[in-house]
Amino acid sequence: MAIKFQYNKTSLQQLEKQLKVRQRTLPIIKNKESALRMEVKRCKDESVRLEEKLEKEIQAYEAMFALWSEFDASLIKVTDVHLAIKKIAGVRVPQLDNVDFEVQPYSMFNSPKWYADGINLLKSLAQIAIEREFTDAKLGLLEHARKKTTQKVNLFEKVQIPGYQDAIRKIKRFMEDEENLSKSSQKIMKAHQEKRKEESDV
Repeated sequence: MAIKFQYNKTSLQQLEKQLKVRQRTLPIIKNKESALRMEVKRCKDESVRLEEKLEKEIQAYEAMFALWSEFDASLIKVTDVHLAIKKIAGVRVPQLDNVDFEVQPYSMFNSPKWYADGINLLKSLAQIAIEREFTDAKLGLLEHARKKTTQKVNLFEKVQIPGYQDAIRKIKRFMEDEENLSKSSQKIMKAHQEKRKEESDV
């Protein structure tokens, strides 16, 4: 990224201002990046934990597989999923608050004894599966934000800050050279004037 500038004081001041802004902002962006990195790791760990928990629940479900043919699946359904929005390092992510289930009334006397356990198992399965979906969605958002932040850190650190510093150096050198030339030409002119004055006095 080439930084456009002119060899004058106004351009120098603008570049110095832009450089200061980036130098002040860089630590903030770096902090955001490390916070997002930690959150992404935490989220990945949570996703793995939920995956393992879901596997265990599915195994418990499969252990009762022969009984499930007797189970009336219409007894339980998810009616609502409540979510909240949480900000993590400036990124808005969904968070599961609660899952509402509707359990149809059934006869305790005419239904098998394990129905209550079956309903609880299905509730648990659904809860974990929904929680895992939310965690994966959250992970996707955080991962995307982390990549963007890393790109910004690299842009500031490796491209813009060195670019502005280089442009400022060039302008300062140019202005110093101009000043030295001006001083030299003034000395030469003064020397010529003094020489002429001496010649006219003679």
